[in-house]
This record gives sequence, C-alpha cells and structure tokens, in this order.
Amino acid sequence: MSTSSPVGHATVLVWDIAVRVFHWSLVIAFAGAWLLAEDGGSLHQAFGYGVVGLVAFRIAWGFAGTAHARFTEFVPSPHSLLAYLRDVMARREVRHLGHNPAGAAMILALLLLLTATGATGWLQTTDVGWGSELLEEVHELFATTTLVFVGLHVAGVILSSVRHRENLVRAMFTGRKRAG
Repeated sequence: MSTSSPVGHATVLVWDIAVRVFHWSLVIAFAGAWLLAEDGGSLHQAFGYGVVGLVAFRIAWGFAGTAHARFTEFVPSPHSLLAYLRDVMARREVRHLGHNPAGAAMILALLLLLTATGATGWLQTTDVGWGSELLEEVHELFATTTLVFVGLHVAGVILSSVRHRENLVRAMFTGRKRAG
C-alpha cells in the first residue's frame, strides 16, 4: 500500500515493524552494554544478553521475515558489492528501495561482530573463561570494533541520505521510503 509523504512523494513500506523494533532495541542494548562496560556488572551482562537475543531474532527473521528483511533479498555477491562501492566512489550509485549492497554487507559484519562480542562476553562467565585477561581483551576488541563499524554505518546512512535525498533515519522509524 502506497501513501504520500509530507513532500507529496508516494511512499512504500520497506522496513517492517519487527526490523524497526529490532534495530532501535539493538541501539539501546549495545549502547547500554558499552556505557556500563567497566563497572556495569549484571546490568552490563543483561544488556549483552539482550544484544545476543536480538541478533538471534534478526538471523531468524532474515530467513522467515518479510521481503526486504530476508537475506536472500539483500545479501550481495562480492562482485556486486565491489561494483556498488566503485559506483559510490564515482558518485553514480543507484538508489535501492531496500538495503544497498554496502548496507547489506554492513548488516552482516555487525551481526558477526555482535555475535563474537556476545560469545566472548559469555565465555568470561564460564569455568573455561573466568578470569582470563586474554579473553577480556578479545571481548573488548570485538566491542570496540563493533563501535567503529557502527560509526561507519551511521556515516553510510548519512551519505546515502544526502546522495539520494531521503531521510533514512526517519525511514527506520516509519518503515516507509519514497517509492520512486
């Protein structure tokens, strides 16, 4: 179903409610875990387990969700990703209704990094990993790398929003994007 946006352009629902709630819940959970990293104790762990649960949901939704949420609809081949990145550098990239290839690659990278961060955090609570300084450092490295990738993700959203003259942050709240 199409409606009109405030500037009169027809819009289409792209991001379903599950994707939008997942996205903003993940922002809150990761930020909470990050901010409580040093002395957060059980609250840091709760946020971390929340992140892991959200990632597990998103992986399942990537197979069973709506069209634009499915991995089969947006995961690019290495060739198409490189071609898209070349087009971005040449300022001639095509607008995508759903995820563009760079955004899709970022989603996969973030899901992997968040999984690794959660796994190494959990391992520190087990007999195998309890008190391991190396494991703690690896966990911190994954978390910091995730934060860097979040920054790149935000930069990509801003770049794409400017280049294609659409507010992708608003779209992640409303679920709607310009149809054409």
